[in-house]
Amino acid sequence: MGFKCGIVGLPNVGKSTLFNALTETAAAQAANYPFCTIEPNIGNVAVPDDRLDKLAAIAGSKKIIATQLAFVDIAGLVRGASKGEGLGNQFLGNIREVDAIVHVLRCFEDDDIQHVENKVDPVADAETVETELLLADLESLEKRVPALAKKAAQGDKEAKIAASVLGQALDLLRDGKPARLVEPRDEEEARVLRTAQLLTSKPVLYVCNVDEGSAANGNAFSEKVFAKAAAEGAQAVVVSAAIESELVTMDMADRMEFLSEMGLSETGLARVIRAGYELLHLITFFTVGPQEARAWTVHQGATAPEAAGEIHSDFQKGFIRAETIAYDDYVALGGEAKAREAGKLRAEGKAYVVHDGDVMHFLHS
Repeated sequence: MGFKCGIVGLPNVGKSTLFNALTETAAAQAANYPFCTIEPNIGNVAVPDDRLDKLAAIAGSKKIIATQLAFVDIAGLVRGASKGEGLGNQFLGNIREVDAIVHVLRCFEDDDIQHVENKVDPVADAETVETELLLADLESLEKRVPALAKKAAQGDKEAKIAASVLGQALDLLRDGKPARLVEPRDEEEARVLRTAQLLTSKPVLYVCNVDEGSAANGNAFSEKVFAKAAAEGAQAVVVSAAIESELVTMDMADRMEFLSEMGLSETGLARVIRAGYELLHLITFFTVGPQEARAWTVHQGATAPEAAGEIHSDFQKGFIRAETIAYDDYVALGGEAKAREAGKLRAEGKAYVVHDGDVMHFLHS
């Protein structure tokens, strides 16, 4: 199961610099002019998880494989994108393909880096991008909802469900609010909303790109962004893309020393990755053995067969049961054998809902 977070924002806010640091590559060209990123660059990033190392040490695993999250560096948006300005159509099309939006906002002053609006105002920048997404959704639904309502009136049951939930989205958009505020009444409405690919229905993480001196505690610009996020029930993190791009050139010992000198306990990228993971309501389960310790990703609420399917589709089709040990029990008791002896290894059936940190082994036909 692949999950993609699209990195968006106005030109010259640090998107590509952040992407380069995230993927520890120079795959995206970071240049000081609009639209230097024309084709979206995709990088798969390991999700930091100390639990995996502990499990591998206990099991003596030869190989450690982290779960991953994909980040997509998308071309900068400008005002009027919903009408095709700049690279508008391409930008909007690329956003439709991602699961969540990581919105990079410029929260630093620098006379050497041009701002497309000629002023530093991260909240206004966020609103510019959001307005373009909202206008694109509004144009789409104003055509679709009346057609669905007509079919619903003729007795089409699926059209009736779609007209109801997308009608709610249209009302919100007309009020200047995103479609993510729609509250589906059941799984059918939720499915319709997911498949509608509305730009404003995607969860958003604000990344405040600050100067090096503000990396630990943020600044006045980032404070405004955090206030906006709190008002929307969204998330925000502070990152200095300049610091992160320096860190990727260092070995681990030098990184930790540098972070300590900057008053930081971890990289900003680790915060971004974890926040993106949480934004998508994802959890991790583990498979552990002498050959490898591996982390896997599923949605919160996934059942044991669905988790088995992440490893191989045949495991889900032929699922018999899952042998499960809670992470804390596995570590406290020193591995599978002692967890089994202590009665902490459980046999779970098809209805079992996976918990974050479960160490699992699947039996299948």
